[in-house]
Amino acid sequence: MTVSNNQKRKMKSAARFYAVQALFQMEASDQSLDAIRREFEDHRFAASYEEGEMPEGDMDLFAGLLEKAVDEQAAIDQMTDRALVAKWPIARIDPTWRALFRAAGAELMAKDTPPKVVIKEFVMVAEAFSADDKEPKFVNAVLDHMAREVQPDAFSS
Repeated sequence: MTVSNNQKRKMKSAARFYAVQALFQMEASDQSLDAIRREFEDHRFAASYEEGEMPEGDMDLFAGLLEKAVDEQAAIDQMTDRALVAKWPIARIDPTWRALFRAAGAELMAKDTPPKVVIKEFVMVAEAFSADDKEPKFVNAVLDHMAREVQPDAFSS
């Protein structure tokens, strides 16, 4: 079965969403990377619930984001701290946003996807977790700062 480009984009978007959920769950439950990855791959990807179906996710992107976020967590957290105002170190922000910044930071550091795409995608994830439009704007500003630090050449034109 061939997958259309549109379907591939949807699968990548779903993988990013799942990565944020998985990183949040890892922090909240103190479960291992392998346990969380197995749970998501076995029970969350394309699962059916009364509310509807979960989308299929790109397993490779999901696993890569989790591994990089865990392996590079200290560097990603430091980069996030530099993007936040001094009064709001990463330890003080909501765990959902911490998980989002770690997943996005992992993708930015991998340099496989243009930073503007990473920012747009993770702002959309932020919108799914937000009660208003303030958080996505906050996420956009922090990710823009992080992206410019990691990939300055992508912004010089």
